[in-house]
Amino acid sequence: MPGVMISCGEPSGDLYAGALASALRRQRPDLDIFGFGGPRLAAAGGTLLGSYEGLAVTGLSEVLRTLPRTWRMYRHLIAEAERRRPDVFVAIDFADFNFRLGQALHARGIPVVYYIGPQLWAWRPGRMQVIKRFADQVLVIFPFEAALYADAGVPVQFVGHPLIDLIDRRGHRAELLTQHGLSHAARTVALLPGSRHNEVASTLPTLLEACALLKDAEPDLQFLIARAPGLHDEHFEATHRSHLPIGIHAGDTDAVLAASDLVITASGTATVQTALHGKPMVIVYRLSPLTYRLGRPFVKVDTFGMVNLIAGRKIVPELIQDDFTAPRVCAEALAFLRDDAYASDVREHLAAVVHALGGPGASERAATAVLALAATRGSRQE
Repeated sequence: MPGVMISCGEPSGDLYAGALASALRRQRPDLDIFGFGGPRLAAAGGTLLGSYEGLAVTGLSEVLRTLPRTWRMYRHLIAEAERRRPDVFVAIDFADFNFRLGQALHARGIPVVYYIGPQLWAWRPGRMQVIKRFADQVLVIFPFEAALYADAGVPVQFVGHPLIDLIDRRGHRAELLTQHGLSHAARTVALLPGSRHNEVASTLPTLLEACALLKDAEPDLQFLIARAPGLHDEHFEATHRSHLPIGIHAGDTDAVLAASDLVITASGTATVQTALHGKPMVIVYRLSPLTYRLGRPFVKVDTFGMVNLIAGRKIVPELIQDDFTAPRVCAEALAFLRDDAYASDVREHLAAVVHALGGPGASERAATAVLALAATRGSRQE
């Protein structure tokens, strides 16, 4: 039975892994799919060799605390790869871990596909030469990335963004707002504080402060938090004490986005998801001071939000690190809420970003590329 090993280390990667696994099974029902991931990969029929729970963090100081568990997972996956001998290994984002794992499996003769190519053009671009040595194929999801990898001599294919197929724009605004005791008529601000524990701990308190300021400025506002899977209740205790008209909706970010008029979101995949819903947004992010000081000299781009990077300019505001304060968030949000022309203009720019992401079928195209590489190994073994 042909085998595909997958490694993803955070919720967004798990979402794409699940979609890829489903597409692989549609094309090859007899596949044995296994690896490191989360509930989406498992739900798609993949056998989990380990879960990313507790390992998905951002920042140097945060990562250091997870190193012992990460090292054990790395050794376990190599042992399983040696035992099961997959026809292809698929690394999904999570660059620091998957770079090392991909090199180890490449050295053992296992073909490597890097899906959701890491943003090396923005962060430590010298690693392009590293991925060139171990990746047989890189599959990228943003249109501008293909030329950057190709120029570095890395085998690359643009497959489009898998969120285009995964997004649910329908929503049931009235039903969702009723569920959380909110008004059908009031303007609703969605809060997307991140999917990792340390992200939410750093981001949500400032967002709640900003919400209090917004409520004072615009009394008709209400708020809805999208709670990512696996987050601890303690992160949201302050929300319940805030006395704001605010709901917490778990496990369905699309429903929250569909019900909102404006979004304040942590930088990351959520910005693309918000763009697919056509909602104006304010992007925020904060790392630990040590991580930011050490990492900032290596960042080679002027913007952080993915929608701005795709657009090639800042079409939505970004408040990063010291700029991420409650008064600044309030001011940027009010600019959208009080200026319909500004909000409409941003929606047009976001529509152009969505158009650039390619059409439906990204996961199917990625699965075809993965199986094509797996077939080359199978033919060599015959």
